[in-house]
Amino acid sequence: MEITLRPATANDLEGILTIVNHNILHSTALYDYNVKSMEYMQQWFTEKQEAGWPVIVADSKGKVAGYGTYGTFRTKDGYKYTVEHSVYVNEEYHGKGIGKMLLADLIVLAKKQGMHSMIAGIDAENKGSIEFHKKFGFREAGLLKEVGFKFNRWLDVVFMELHL
Repeated sequence: MEITLRPATANDLEGILTIVNHNILHSTALYDYNVKSMEYMQQWFTEKQEAGWPVIVADSKGKVAGYGTYGTFRTKDGYKYTVEHSVYVNEEYHGKGIGKMLLADLIVLAKKQGMHSMIAGIDAENKGSIEFHKKFGFREAGLLKEVGFKFNRWLDVVFMELHL
């Protein structure tokens, strides 16, 4: 299987939307309850572009196998060198190293943009994602107990950080 990483275009939004909505409906990777619309994704993409934040896709023969992005961690000026990232892979492509490719590229892009820190907010039960981030040098920076609620239960969030 050949995977190419490249900047996302508007043509990729349907594939990204499929991944987002799958995670909303079937996982605690996203704490949203309701699926997103194409209009929402178009607005999201426009805002990323206007802010200068990357959105990259893993392309498999024209299909979005995964995507990654980062953006504002917090809005105060003192946080301008810190970003929070997201990496998601289409369920058909899990276990093929696509998440690794995406996160490695996001780290390079963040360094090029002069960022100092990357933050990951991960559902505490998602041990796979926590271990995945540790392989890139992220360290656990804090646990927030019962700050999320989804699927009729309280969820804890682990914050992980990487200094670039």
